[in-house]
Amino acid sequence: MNTTHRHPDASPDLVIETHSLRRQVGQMIRVQRTVPAPADLGVDMIGVPEDSPFDLDLRLESVGEGVLVTGTVEATLEGECSRCLDPIEEDLVLDIQELYFYPDKEVEEDASRVSAEETIDLDPVVRAAVVLNLPFNPLCRDDCQGLCPDCGANLNDDPDHDHPDRIDPRWAALQGLVSEDDSDKS
Repeated sequence: MNTTHRHPDASPDLVIETHSLRRQVGQMIRVQRTVPAPADLGVDMIGVPEDSPFDLDLRLESVGEGVLVTGTVEATLEGECSRCLDPIEEDLVLDIQELYFYPDKEVEEDASRVSAEETIDLDPVVRAAVVLNLPFNPLCRDDCQGLCPDCGANLNDDPDHDHPDRIDPRWAALQGLVSEDDSDKS
């Protein structure tokens, strides 16, 4: 018996009834809805904000083994640039495809299943699709210059930003040992 491992912040809005398919091969229903995004849908630097609009445009089709779900998921990502820490907001459109097996079919333990109540839970599939497609190091733009390592100034705002040459404080005491005439001889 398969026990479904739901994410602690799983959204009940992502559970869809399939009994209208009546297990008849070729039957299809279309699901188009906007639901609130589930919590914890992202990584440290970027993700989909909780309760933001999450658009589903799906086709559920009855096949011999179960219910084939295909379609798109649209959401807005929010986060910060990994170089300059400026806010990022961009649209995310993902294609998803998953086969949910009927309960009487023998499949691997981690396979998606249609529940005994004839529902499918899209949360794990959507969560995996979104999180696996997030950028590892999100950027506000491809040529982002980042922050100055000395003072933290945003180099995108001031590309000519510069600091005078600084002497490493560990060597500063030696500077007095060399006179101007000695430095010209080298």
